[in-house]
Amino acid sequence: MAKMIKGLAAGAMIGAAVGIMAFPQLDRRTQRGIKKTKRKVMGMAEGAYGNILDYMK
Repeated sequence: MAKMIKGLAAGAMIGAAVGIMAFPQLDRRTQRGIKKTKRKVMGMAEGAYGNILDYMK
């Protein structure tokens, strides 16, 4: 389980770094779409995290 979490964290950091480098080169419409998707994904991740915590209690 710990290896999986470490792998997910490493993948997230690498993905964030690549995104930060590529993001300024995109047009405004694409940037808005990415930001909108980011908000949706963050909401889903928070919900999943809450469900996991509830399940573990």
